[in-house]
Parts: sequence; structure tokens; C-alpha cells
Amino acid sequence: MGCCSGRCTLLALCALQLVTALERQVFDFLGYQWAPILANFIHIVMVILGLFGTMQYRPRYIVVYTVWTAVWITWNVFIICFYLEVGGLSKDSELLTFSLSQHRSWWHEHGLGCLHEEASMAAGLGALHSQALMVDTGCALDHSYVEGLHSGLQILLALLGFIYGCYVVSVFTEEEDSFDFIGGFDPFPLYHVNEKQSSLLSKQAYL
Repeated sequence: MGCCSGRCTLLALCALQLVTALERQVFDFLGYQWAPILANFIHIVMVILGLFGTMQYRPRYIVVYTVWTAVWITWNVFIICFYLEVGGLSKDSELLTFSLSQHRSWWHEHGLGCLHEEASMAAGLGALHSQALMVDTGCALDHSYVEGLHSGLQILLALLGFIYGCYVVSVFTEEEDSFDFIGGFDPFPLYHVNEKQSSLLSKQAYL
């Protein structure tokens, strides 16, 4: 296949998916979002598997990657619904943190264009004090939309990866079938030919 073929396009898509997934993983780590962290880790492994399968002409690996892209699209649709509070979901719930912490999305406290101010909060009997970061409402883009845009980009890349993954698998399968038809995968063909020639020579010598 040429340089501008579907295989090269799939390689580029996998590389782009890998970069965007690593970027998203960093911000999810900063926000202690454990469910997205786990999902991003699996996604990175599957993208590497698809990248390896595309480079090494392994259709089975690409099939696994293609199936995962469908799962990944479903997950990102859920993330969009979660942050936009669709269907009774609440972005203030602890669903994404597995109820292990009170943290929210990193973009909640570091949104684009937001104004921040620190305010002291008394805790317990008044002996303990901590600093809390308060976010002003004058954000250029709310954190819910930032997370939604991240998920939208992942959906777009995964959809393209699914399409090109199916195409590359079909091309690889056709190439394997045509190569097998002409005897390309016949195990040890030269060995069988030499064995037949040697048997004929032994019979002639015996006669």
C-alpha cells in the first residue's frame, strides 16, 4: 500500500489519538478523576495495539482496536451527558471519582478566563484552617463545555479510527487471501519439491 493509503491514514489517526489521550490523562490525574483515568489507560493500550497491528500488518490487532473505538465512543458520549447533566446526571456527583475524594474536574478550578480568589475556611472547632480556591462566574468557557469538547474530539477521532480500521482490515484480509491462493503460505514448499525429487532419484537408482 502506498504512503497515502488507508494504512498511513490509520497510523496518523492512532498517533493523534495517543497524543490527545495522554493530554487528557494528565488533566484527569490533576483532578483525581479515577474513572476517566482508568478509561484513558485502557484507551492508550488499545491505541498502541492498533498502531502496532497497522505497522506489522496484523488484522486481528486492528479488529480489537476497532471494537474498542465503538466502546470509547460510548464512554465519551456518557462523559458529555454527565457534564451537561443530561438524563438526571449531575456533574457535582462523585461518580467519576468512585467516591474516593471530593475533587472535581481540574478545569472546574482552572477554567479558561476564570477569575480566582482564595478564601479561608474554618473547620472543626476553629483550630484548623485551610485555603479554598473560589472560582468566579466570569469564565470565558465553563468547565463542563471544556470537558465536552475534549470528549467530542475523542468521539471524532474514534469514529474516523473505526472507519479506517474496518477498511484496513478488509484490505489486509484480501491481500492475505490472494497471497494464500497462489501458494504463498504453503509451508516448506521447497522442502516438499526436494523430497519428491530425491524419492524419484532413489527409485531410479533401485531399478
